[in-house]
Amino acid sequence: MENRRQRERAVVGMSGGVDSSVAAALLQRQGYEVIGVTILVWTPPGVTPEMEESCCGMGAAEDARRVAARLGIPHYVLDLRDRFYREIVQNYVDEYRRGRTPNPCVRCNEFIKFGELLERAEALGARY
Repeated sequence: MENRRQRERAVVGMSGGVDSSVAAALLQRQGYEVIGVTILVWTPPGVTPEMEESCCGMGAAEDARRVAARLGIPHYVLDLRDRFYREIVQNYVDEYRRGRTPNPCVRCNEFIKFGELLERAEALGARY
């Protein structure tokens, strides 16, 4: 089974935090070919991406890049900030104006984080 795993590719959404970093390391240890992907989705108004230290900013992407380098795995950063604004922020504003209270995190998880990450994983030939 170990030989089969060595040929299988897994994409890990890397936030720069401990959980995703450990997940990447454990998969690598189990013999998977691991690729790290960090998704940039939000830069608050008045904040440059370089200043942003949240899970969605360049600081997190840099942390993930350092972990990937230490593990010796490829790491890609997907800049989806424009799409996030169009599909998540604008939807939130429109719905709020209609008197509704949408949850932007749910939409982001479905359409940006998991949807886009799955598409990229498939494009990279990853099974997992």
